[in-house]
Amino acid sequence: MSTNAWRVIFHPPLDGPTNMAIDQAIMEAVSTNIIAPTLRFYAWQPACLSLGYGQFSREADMERITTHGWGLVRRATGGKAILHTDELTYSIAFPEDHPIVEGDILTSYRRLSAALLNGLHQLGVPAASMPLHETPTTTGPVCFEVPSNYEITFQDRKLIGSAQVRRSKAVLQHGSLPLWGDVARICDALVFENEDERESAKIRVRQRACTVEEALGYELDWDKAAYTMAEAFGTTFDIPLDATDLSQDEEDRANQLAQEIYADPAWNFRR
Repeated sequence: MSTNAWRVIFHPPLDGPTNMAIDQAIMEAVSTNIIAPTLRFYAWQPACLSLGYGQFSREADMERITTHGWGLVRRATGGKAILHTDELTYSIAFPEDHPIVEGDILTSYRRLSAALLNGLHQLGVPAASMPLHETPTTTGPVCFEVPSNYEITFQDRKLIGSAQVRRSKAVLQHGSLPLWGDVARICDALVFENEDERESAKIRVRQRACTVEEALGYELDWDKAAYTMAEAFGTTFDIPLDATDLSQDEEDRANQLAQEIYADPAWNFRR
């Protein structure tokens, strides 16, 4: 690995528990300062509803999720539900003393948003970063209904939803970039009082969130999106990226975490 380089990992589609377990395994490895800061791009198979760390699992409609053949997992990060399908997901992990994540969460969000914005501009998406503002209070279960500070939007509609966790002497941020499809499909994975409420929620989500396909007018290839976004992180932070894979220790730890935590109903339905 090049001196001071970050790792970049491109993973094929994996199930929800495996994806969340790998992110945590990387975070733990990076905290030792033996493993370099790591940028990872991945996808999901099957599609999966992820709940925020503190979100109530009763908001998920398990009958509908099962009917669609989707999965469910609880993230280690906060926020609301995301249906991961037809998207590019990124994660990035740093030791807690890395300059990019020094300060509070919002400050590091702003720094990392610069790279995300750069990547979208390279792809031809005229996206913007939400300025610091008072985030509207919402009781809804859908992450993409309301943009947060420094999250990425297109024409005031949320384009990238991100969340961050700080623990074990490390920082992990991951986020979802919907590439194509109907962003309102998430409403088919959530509980509503009746079908009229479900349809109203779908209208709100389509008004407040969008995909890259809507921004560009055509469907963007996953590989193109992933490699362009990776390059943008390298140029934004003036750092070389070494394409690699997980170490054996990380693979072993991810397998353990997937079985003992992220695939365990005691974790996913603990609230």
